[in-house]
Amino acid sequence: MSEGMVLHGRGLVKRFGPAVALAGVELAVRQGETIAIMGPSGSGKSTLLHCLAGITKPDEGEVTLLGRRVDTMRERERSALRRTRFGFVFQFGQLLPELAAEENVALPLMLGGVPRAKAVTQAREWFGPLGLGGMEHRRPGELSGGQAQRVAIARALVTGPAVVFADEPTGALDQSTGHDTMRILVEATRRNGASLVVVTHDPQVARWCDSTVEVRDGRILPAAAVAR
Repeated sequence: MSEGMVLHGRGLVKRFGPAVALAGVELAVRQGETIAIMGPSGSGKSTLLHCLAGITKPDEGEVTLLGRRVDTMRERERSALRRTRFGFVFQFGQLLPELAAEENVALPLMLGGVPRAKAVTQAREWFGPLGLGGMEHRRPGELSGGQAQRVAIARALVTGPAVVFADEPTGALDQSTGHDTMRILVEATRRNGASLVVVTHDPQVARWCDSTVEVRDGRILPAAAVAR
């Protein structure tokens, strides 16, 4: 494994029937690096994220996390990996509406076997640093869009993941709130030593990242891998 390499996808091919979503993509992510994946709808950027995150198995190629093959794992192993070594932030947060904010953050810990009281105590530690102090007992319906995304960021980081994946994390927010959300997301992941992979169509979001790759027709455009 190359020095500092955390996640590496090589020769990734994914087909959905006759449609080729990925056509031999390679992407490497180093420790603490933030990468934006851009491209129009249908370009393959979300499929690439799903393959890298172990949500979808590629038809060809391989994905390694810290030198360990992800794509050859059984579903149970990949599920455990997604709970512990990966964190996720989605466009609409995907918080459970019936749970308080602190329980939503604690959920990955509890699913991993941490007792509820201990998991909630660990979850509460994230609320102050993310500007959510006093909101621990609010349910998602009682939070603004930006507050809900910060809860989602806390949930993504609570297990100490190696990589956080964010799929259009500001897509449902206004420009000002989206700006704040990206600042918090980038700062929090860096502070905790995690790498960050962001899928976005918004150049303003991509500017927060160290580098950008552009996906078109299932391939990464060579000239688009431009360091910030």
